[in-house]
Amino acid sequence: MKEKRVLFIGLVWPEPTSSAAGFRMMQLIETFLDRSYQITFASAAAKSPYSAALKPLGVDEQSIVLNSDSFDGFIAELQPDIVVFDRFMVEEQYGWRLAQQCPDALRILDTEDLHFLRQARQTCIKNKDDFSFEELFTDTAKREIASILRCDLSLIISESEMKILTEVFRISPDILYYLPFLENEITATDINAWKPFEERKDLLFIGNFIHEPNWHTVQYLKTTIWPILRKMLPKVELHIYGAYPTQKVLQLHNPRENFHIKGRADSAKLTMSNYRLLVAPIQFGAGVKGKFIDAMQTGTPSITTSIGAEAMRGNLAWNGFIEDEPETFCQKTVELYNDEIAWKTAQTNGIRIINERYEKRKYQADFMTNLSLLKVQLDKHRQQNFISQILLHHTVQSTKYMSLWIAEKNKQ
Repeated sequence: MKEKRVLFIGLVWPEPTSSAAGFRMMQLIETFLDRSYQITFASAAAKSPYSAALKPLGVDEQSIVLNSDSFDGFIAELQPDIVVFDRFMVEEQYGWRLAQQCPDALRILDTEDLHFLRQARQTCIKNKDDFSFEELFTDTAKREIASILRCDLSLIISESEMKILTEVFRISPDILYYLPFLENEITATDINAWKPFEERKDLLFIGNFIHEPNWHTVQYLKTTIWPILRKMLPKVELHIYGAYPTQKVLQLHNPRENFHIKGRADSAKLTMSNYRLLVAPIQFGAGVKGKFIDAMQTGTPSITTSIGAEAMRGNLAWNGFIEDEPETFCQKTVELYNDEIAWKTAQTNGIRIINERYEKRKYQADFMTNLSLLKVQLDKHRQQNFISQILLHHTVQSTKYMSLWIAEKNKQ
């Protein structure tokens, strides 16, 4: 029987201890490993000390070069059955080469989150405007949606983003697939290992500082939330964790105000398990926030905003409180910090959210079955998504660049 091959092309080498995106990528890799796929992970980025060790897992690692014909030879020899692009920028760089060299390979885009949605919300926050769907029609949206249309299937991590793509942009559900974080079930053994209420103290926030929503949240905590909250909880400290803190982050460290910049956490879950609450007044963003998954997996209740909790809980009660107004946010933080009964109720809510909405056995088998069926019916699937072929056709851009080349030649 022919061995099944899947090629992951990463924007970066996955760093599961640095970001939710890295953790998500490792979950996808493990899903294919569990189904005995031969996996190759390729990236043009340099590795960091925090890049996941893929070789011990049986994953072949390949360094590739941007804008180089050497990639064509690499994939022509590899001949993958499935290719997974890590975000739309990667598909833009390599998708057309895959279509030429390996036309029968199933092309999958892992969006991570909708970048154009996050950027539109960020622009509204910056300009102090209310968000509306009209703000989504940007050049980034054109690029990202074109990438979605070119691929055979796009993985969407948020139900809210599925709704935006199908209802606002009229994308066919046939080329979209809802696949949330793939988590282990929280068992009684896990719960019994958690530190109880009385052994936990202080508040934390955690998030990769390269990710703009996290940096903005830390600023908002410093300038708006903490001045109110530390008066209400004068003996409590707020600890800020995150990978890649820059000097602008580190300079916010102020022990006299009980505001501590801690930097990278070697293990987000282990670190979080010592704190009583996660506070995350996120003002903009997209996708699903990995920090809340970690909080629920460690029995740590959280307080966040509507944007922070977006698409995470369905119809279930939140793992704490969801509040958008600063004063109410702080009041609910104090309530949850001091009230053990409310704290335990929030903890129970988190267990239910993980086990009912993110437990991996609910998704992995169906996902892999869907890919197998799609591979068998790929020609028919692509005929139904003919716009993909239009966008891949060389004349879409060749006429433009031929005209530019002629104009430049005429100048000479």
